[in-house]
Amino acid sequence: MYKKILIPLENSAADKAILEHIRSLAKLTGASLLLMHVADGWVARNFEQFQLAESEEMKTDRAYLEGVTRTLQAEGFEVDHVLAMGEPSDEIVKFARTHKVDLIAMSTHGHRFISDLLYGSTADKVRHLVDVPVLLLKAKTLA
Repeated sequence: MYKKILIPLENSAADKAILEHIRSLAKLTGASLLLMHVADGWVARNFEQFQLAESEEMKTDRAYLEGVTRTLQAEGFEVDHVLAMGEPSDEIVKFARTHKVDLIAMSTHGHRFISDLLYGSTADKVRHLVDVPVLLLKAKTLA
């Protein structure tokens, strides 16, 4: 059923929810996991154009991805990761297409109202632009 599952991560508490759910699915199907974080700060968006050095945000994001990868590998999963740069929805869609994933599993926060009305959410854009199933899991709000 699923051989490659793309999991966009935010480097936030919301990641825990999707990772908990996807573990069972990946074990059941024997799928490999592709973790992705899209750095979208000014440096990340202009990294190649201006040949910039990685920002602290990018270094932190890379270390986070490497840590989650090691944890999942220690649990027996086949895992790879990528730190992309730019507009999150565009980078997720591009990566999903070029790596022929079978499923995209991501957490959502619900509505941010004005921001979602003006720009749409990353999850909404992704689900409209890909031809593979998208599993959306609403992250629990922390009390």
